[in-house]
Amino acid sequence: MSAPLLDISAITLRFGGVTALSNVSFNVAPGALNAIIGPNGAGKTSLLNCISGVYHPQQGRIAFDGQDITRMGPAARTRLGIARTFQNIALFRGMTVLDNLLIGRHMHQKTGTLAGGAYWGRGQKEEIREREKVEEIIDFLEIQPWRKQVVHTLAYGLQKRVELGRALALDPRLLLLDEPMAGMNAEEKEDMARYILDVNELAGLTVVLIEHDMDVVMDISHRITVLDFGKLIADGTPDEVRNDPQVIEAYLGTAH
Repeated sequence: MSAPLLDISAITLRFGGVTALSNVSFNVAPGALNAIIGPNGAGKTSLLNCISGVYHPQQGRIAFDGQDITRMGPAARTRLGIARTFQNIALFRGMTVLDNLLIGRHMHQKTGTLAGGAYWGRGQKEEIREREKVEEIIDFLEIQPWRKQVVHTLAYGLQKRVELGRALALDPRLLLLDEPMAGMNAEEKEDMARYILDVNELAGLTVVLIEHDMDVVMDISHRITVLDFGKLIADGTPDEVRNDPQVIEAYLGTAH
């Protein structure tokens, strides 16, 4: 059995007198597609913020590929290969789809500003490579017709797709998705689920997502972690979670 790519060990996160996460432990295998579920206020986004470095837990340890990242900031974690999307779209709204994705590639550029800006030698080759990578993502997400359109003019579902594209442009090894299908209609949800599955299965990318649509979660997840009031109440396969009495009582309501 391979070592986990992500290992969360007994993390506790407090805001003043409020405990957002209490002694939460679970791990994510390389190449897995894991979901985090739970009622509103269960601590799901707080957990994702701890993994991405936005918050630092007061207790416990977070390891990525065997390396302790508990105290690292978000930029350092991005360089290690952790990328995320947000519940509320966080794109550069006044820029085009193409430019938003190119910004995601910026951290991979090694050429100095002078050489890159003057478009000489290595700078030119690197720029071409980065644009090729971005065009691959645009093709993969089927957003070619909107590549030069300003982001805030796009339909909501398309904006969510562009945000996924910008995260993919970082070339991550771990992709964190915070409610990628929130606010979407049935057709948009189906498309997004397909893209997430393709990213996981075809690209071999490890995915952790928060999602409220239980049909989607049960269909696409390998494992499901369930939080309630900041505590982990279940962690297992979709079938195990679906039939767990504590999960049914806290979240699912009835077994289905």
